[in-house]
Amino acid sequence: MRELDRRGRPLQDLRISVTDRCNFRCAYCTPRHGRELQLLPHADLLTFEEMARLARVFVTLGVQKVRLTGGEPLVRPSVENLVALLADIPGLGDIAMTTNGALLTPRKAKLLREAGLHRVTISLDALDEDLFSRINGVGFPACKVLEAVEAAATAGLTPIKINMVVKRGLNDDAILDMAGFFRKSDHVLRFIEYMDAGNINGWRPEDVVPAAEILARISEVWPLEPLKPTRFGEVATRYGYRDGQGEIGVVASVTQPFCRTCTRARLSPEGQLFTCLFGHEGTDLRALLRDGRSDAEIGAAILDTWHARSDHYSELRTDGAQPSGAAKVEMFHIGG
Repeated sequence: MRELDRRGRPLQDLRISVTDRCNFRCAYCTPRHGRELQLLPHADLLTFEEMARLARVFVTLGVQKVRLTGGEPLVRPSVENLVALLADIPGLGDIAMTTNGALLTPRKAKLLREAGLHRVTISLDALDEDLFSRINGVGFPACKVLEAVEAAATAGLTPIKINMVVKRGLNDDAILDMAGFFRKSDHVLRFIEYMDAGNINGWRPEDVVPAAEILARISEVWPLEPLKPTRFGEVATRYGYRDGQGEIGVVASVTQPFCRTCTRARLSPEGQLFTCLFGHEGTDLRALLRDGRSDAEIGAAILDTWHARSDHYSELRTDGAQPSGAAKVEMFHIGG
């Protein structure tokens, strides 16, 4: 029996943010404002064993896939040890990771694969070195991210997805360059509408490049056709090149909300359970862990939270019913 929330959505995906720290300062996530980010003390973070225990409970409730996020998950030392713990969970069919690739060396990719990681998604918002350096805020070169893509492919962390957040006036001129570079590869490039995640990225509606515009620009050069989804709850809408030279995806949370099929729970680094990327308050699972509660009691708390879930922020935003200035958890805290 699947566990459903108040809008009839099943619990089947868990995203674990292993840290709120990141070695990038991307404009759409952690822009520099002349002040340091408020980050968690290391003592507040869940241990890998605590994360794995919670994941095991989630799997008993219907979760089929775990994705490790951040912050940047690879800045947390020996994260492959967490992967190994997750790989031992019966019934967990898919373990993935989203990373900026800066620390994904051939050796690290091999360690992650040997520990049980199935695949990676790598963020890359432009190929032009000057532009990408400005976007990531720390001068990291795009060529090094491409090396990380190759390292992941060699290690077998496939299929690889490449995430490009598109912001008007920043990198929308790079859409065709990115599409042309990846379209004959085995990797799936995904274009993500710039979202109002968190409170510090200065989001404005006029900065959003709608998915329809992205698709139109690409189709003028390389015609596209829609593809069927691979699973319920898939966030990206899939399109294939008509000449058979690969596929792309578009994640259109702003202009084409997919709240009705959202199946994701999110666990923050300090053990707060959030039921929406745009949520504000979480359920404290760390307190239950450290208070000696049983798996059954923790599972009951998770189910209480999921059964009460009615989040549909993106639909409310699109309908104009979402209050402006509403506080939200930062994206670097619970992952994109």
